[in-house]
Amino acid sequence: MSITAKELAKKMKLSEAAVSMALNGKPGVSTETRRQVMEAAEKYGYDFTRISGKNQGGGTIYFALYRKHGAIVSDTPFYSELSEGIQSKCREKGYKLNITCLDGDDTYEKQVEDIQYSDCAGLILLGTEMQPEDFAPFGRLNIPIVLLDVYLPHVKRDCVLINNVQGAYLAADYLITKTKKQPGYLRSAYRISNFEERADGFYKAVRTHGMSSSKSVVHALTPSVDGAFADMMEVIDQGEELAPCYFADNDLIAIGAMKALQKSGYRIPKDIAVVGFDNLPMSSYIEPSLTTIHVPKRYMGEMAAARLIELLHAAQFVPIKLEVNTNLVKRRSI
Repeated sequence: MSITAKELAKKMKLSEAAVSMALNGKPGVSTETRRQVMEAAEKYGYDFTRISGKNQGGGTIYFALYRKHGAIVSDTPFYSELSEGIQSKCREKGYKLNITCLDGDDTYEKQVEDIQYSDCAGLILLGTEMQPEDFAPFGRLNIPIVLLDVYLPHVKRDCVLINNVQGAYLAADYLITKTKKQPGYLRSAYRISNFEERADGFYKAVRTHGMSSSKSVVHALTPSVDGAFADMMEVIDQGEELAPCYFADNDLIAIGAMKALQKSGYRIPKDIAVVGFDNLPMSSYIEPSLTTIHVPKRYMGEMAAARLIELLHAAQFVPIKLEVNTNLVKRRSI
């Protein structure tokens, strides 16, 4: 049985990072330490195919889903389409794909550390729920990383994400133009960067139409169909003010709220109009079908994988931010 890099570090009384840098030919250790590590690796039967897989292409790319408070569900159409795009590009370029979930609990840093000593050549990190401080353990990894669905201003890594401001503006602008009324906001109860950016786009459209942002009715709803339904039923039962039309942070919130409104006797769009964001498959077959913002999810996955593979062979690194534009899908909820 071959020895792992972690076991080798323990045997040599060196840090795991030093052994990893020596094995992978990276700067940060002396020539003598590198020589000693390579000799010990041979002596104890280290599997050098792990290194060749990382350095020569055709290795394994990891797609890690970081989950902090439940906004990410790995079996939703949104994330399955991202995965399909990544898988397609990896297959095209001869790389294996390993998909893993990282939960923000006590084992989180250990899980990240294990990636360093695995066969991982590079990492695509789905950081939808991630804050800058959550990235710290990843910053210690000596592998290329591309962030997906998040932008962290002070983290010098490539990122591929939705142009949330543009998408929310499109949705709110269309809603106001069609209804000629002050829109309400079905806002996610979970505050993540995507939703904050969508709030910027929504309020920008409100102001563009000469309306006051403060006059938009806002309801904070759980970002799931069942959660949004229960929260909206509570809003209605408590007699809170309702808006004549709403922009929702995502389709799950929009659909849950629509179900609650319909159960309470409101007609959509005659009494209350609704627009969502994401264009999930269910948005086309609910009644009435949901006007929403289409996000090219598979394309985002392909772009993230293509950029990571480019980094694996790049002589130098200059981080880039790639924002993918969206488009409005007009259906019958407005």
